[in-house]
Amino acid sequence: MLMLECPYCGVLADETELAPGGEAHLTRHGPGSSDDDFQDYLFTRENPRGVHFERWRHAHGCGKWFHAARNTVTLEVYGTYPAQTTEPPKEVCAKITGAAPGWTWRLFG
Repeated sequence: MLMLECPYCGVLADETELAPGGEAHLTRHGPGSSDDDFQDYLFTRENPRGVHFERWRHAHGCGKWFHAARNTVTLEVYGTYPAQTTEPPKEVCAKITGAAPGWTWRLFG
């Protein structure tokens, strides 16, 4: 079972207390954007095998959104952090690098 710690209230919650919100760190495009940018925002996702960054909501707790870094193959959780963060914290990246040598953070479009 997937267990994530809410970075706001500190509760270690299982996935039944949480609501998934899709891929994290997307560039959101709205009114005034090009059709191609808006199409990419709606439909283009990474869906990697391995390290992945996701949005989660502590639905049956504090109700706040947060990001989680985890491995989609092993379900290992590298860390959670506030949703307002534009890129993963250095300590989360260091933990990922220790578990998956050669991994590098890349900017999402």
